[in-house]
Amino acid sequence: QVVVSLPDVKGREEILKVHARGKSLGPDVNLSTIAKSTAGFTGADLENLLNESALLAVRHGKKAITQEEVEEATIKVVMGAEKKSHIVSDKDKMVTSYHEAGHAVVSYFLPTQDPVHQISIIQRGMAAGYTMYIPTDEKGHTSKKQMLEQICSLLGGRAAEQLTQDDVCTGASNDIDRATDLARKMVTKFGMSDRLGLVTYGNDNNEVFLGRDFSSTPNYSEKTAAVIDEEIENVVMAQYQKALELLKNAMPKLHEVAKVLFEKEKISGDEFRGIMESE
Repeated sequence: QVVVSLPDVKGREEILKVHARGKSLGPDVNLSTIAKSTAGFTGADLENLLNESALLAVRHGKKAITQEEVEEATIKVVMGAEKKSHIVSDKDKMVTSYHEAGHAVVSYFLPTQDPVHQISIIQRGMAAGYTMYIPTDEKGHTSKKQMLEQICSLLGGRAAEQLTQDDVCTGASNDIDRATDLARKMVTKFGMSDRLGLVTYGNDNNEVFLGRDFSSTPNYSEKTAAVIDEEIENVVMAQYQKALELLKNAMPKLHEVAKVLFEKEKISGDEFRGIMESE
């Protein structure tokens, strides 16, 4: 077997050097800095990033790629192109503003989570808005606390909707999917449930070949399945309650971030931290 893993920070810098050949880079563009802020990118993603940066520089009438184009291209590679022509009602815009502000405010109070890089309520890809984080370092192992706080951060959007809107909507479906999937892995795969112990439940390593039955039989009893369901629900709901508490204690900040988002449609991580740290 030949394992081709994602490139580390040194590998990303070398890949960027290859794809930067023949492109004019401005004095504020540092490939080492780009490499540090693109953890999880493949070689193809990095190539796309520089190609998109070059296209954006031409559109902006510049003779060289600047940091502004690099940042915009990074978000485009991760989230897709902006759909500025999409008409959104003020009601939907307000819901999205509170939803994204909820993610950002909750993650601000969680020490293991990466800092916010940008928050936007402009539709990109399938998302009505997004809160983007930039990793501060390469992550090897992921701790139980990190995973619990990630679930809490994912549910911050729905928590903000519940606290500020008349009703909740479908915008959190992807967040709930990801939170539930992470909780399931914690319980059945990573041995992080006290009730179920250090046992793997279910086997997702079997590849599905053509003609094979998709509904494979689980290797645990119905009684255990009920406990697994309970444990997953306990993990998710405990983190949802934590997200609600964090937001209740920071309601003025939540309103302020959502208000600025509604007016400007996009704010940087520095602007967000400025709001959170101001008196």
